[in-house]
Amino acid sequence: MIRKEKGFTLIELMIVIAIIAIIAAIAVPNLLSSRLAANESNAIATLRNLVSAQAQFQSTGAVDDDLDGQGEYGSFGEMSGLTPLNTRANGNGLATPIDPPILASTFATVTGSVVTKSGYNFVVYLPDIAAVPVLEAGAGGPGAGVDADRCENLWCAYAYPADIGTTGNRAFFVNQRGEIFQTKMDAQQYDNDPANIAPVPGTAIYTAGAMTDPLGVAGAVANDGNTWTAVQ
Repeated sequence: MIRKEKGFTLIELMIVIAIIAIIAAIAVPNLLSSRLAANESNAIATLRNLVSAQAQFQSTGAVDDDLDGQGEYGSFGEMSGLTPLNTRANGNGLATPIDPPILASTFATVTGSVVTKSGYNFVVYLPDIAAVPVLEAGAGGPGAGVDADRCENLWCAYAYPADIGTTGNRAFFVNQRGEIFQTKMDAQQYDNDPANIAPVPGTAIYTAGAMTDPLGVAGAVANDGNTWTAVQ
């Protein structure tokens, strides 16, 4: 008895491959778009959580470097329990990390002053005596020169994509006011590419350079050339 085995012809296989290619061409951009949207939403949520964490850290007086009874805002290293609380100028704080931490363990990994989470980089700045922003120390904790009096009232943070166009299309900013701002980076782009830069407060949102200066919002172009608007 002779059995006849049937299979796909070359033309049928080519048709199947073509259909798969068409489906992939439609699905991949949608998948990438969904990923970008998810990363950006996560970055906004993270900054909102940071606002709450800073308020808690300051109100509890975890650090009072000038011993005036007024708590100060903190860095990722301090709020996540990565660094001791007495690492500022006068060392008036606990010699051990905060326990329990205010921020999740994700923020206890600070590399080159940056925390990376869900495709976004996060940086925190605290003010010096002239209210000029000071970047967090490379391995976490307040940068050199932060001022106790200024830290009672000022802080700011940025979130920007690790790879623009792949992990996110917008950069975000927040400070002690609690309102989050965004830019599509039409003029100046921020990501890990050496051709781009990390956001510098004096040139990104602030119209001059000090943390007490007005923001480059409400239709005004900031010093980096970008337009920043409030996140709705």
